[in-house]
Amino acid sequence: MTTIPARLARPTTTSSGPEQARKKVLQLYRDWYRAGPEVVTLYALNVPPAVIRHAVRREFERNRYVSDLKVIDVLALKGRQEYQETMNCWKQEPHILGMLLEPPFRDRPQRTFLQKFYEGRDEDAITPAATGL
Repeated sequence: MTTIPARLARPTTTSSGPEQARKKVLQLYRDWYRAGPEVVTLYALNVPPAVIRHAVRREFERNRYVSDLKVIDVLALKGRQEYQETMNCWKQEPHILGMLLEPPFRDRPQRTFLQKFYEGRDEDAITPAATGL
């Protein structure tokens, strides 16, 4: 498949109200959801498309209660950028598998510098490698 950078490009817009932001986010979600089988095929992943869809759903649910329009616009822009990079094959298999992993450190409470120092390590700076599913 040839890469056409402008194939999936969308202009950056700011939402004028919550309804417009909602439409933008729903369109992005639908694009990601429909792309599940294509992502599995493009990157020759050994997982069913449902795993991709579950990871997409998890990310959208994580930001479900964001209500600031500017934050929603930034999140939608980043999601659209990830979508374009993924569908244009600008990523490699470990990048996609890393998106599928549920990092255990997301839900862990923040620790102060001294707490990390007393433990003798800084695990927050270490991101686990994508080892598969």
